[in-house]
Amino acid sequence: MFLTSIVAQGELADYLDKVKTLDSTISNLYGVISGEKGEERNWDLMKHLFHPDAKLIPTGKTKKGIYKARYMTVEDYINTSGSWLIENGFFEKEIHRKVETFGNITQVFSTYESFRSEQDTEPFMRGINSIQLLNDGKRWWIINIYWTQESEENPIPKDYLPKG
Repeated sequence: MFLTSIVAQGELADYLDKVKTLDSTISNLYGVISGEKGEERNWDLMKHLFHPDAKLIPTGKTKKGIYKARYMTVEDYINTSGSWLIENGFFEKEIHRKVETFGNITQVFSTYESFRSEQDTEPFMRGINSIQLLNDGKRWWIINIYWTQESEENPIPKDYLPKG
């Protein structure tokens, strides 16, 4: 049903090359949320990257010091974060990647830096995205993204940073 609706909208042919490889899928993931202040995002592409049952799961510490996870659908993410991304400008750039694959499933630890503008030289935030993907033989699907930001008490380990 999901693929039928995409084909009916004529999007499959337009977006198929964006999910043919692991690299293109992750590159498009970072690209679709990134843009200058006032720049619209391609939410149709965002929806195409994710499996219909996918979850986006940010984690963080509460004021009481307890780590919590919040579970969102792609629509939830667009509705809660979409306008903020456009109003403030936001670029998330991958700086390091560790990939583990077994059969048709892949786990990617993708270290990122976040900027308000592409012109910025210093990130305002860093963290790690844990991205689970499925290759169905024709394309890659993002199944889940589970992430946390770096903090003073939780720095990114050297193994997850660029060498050199």
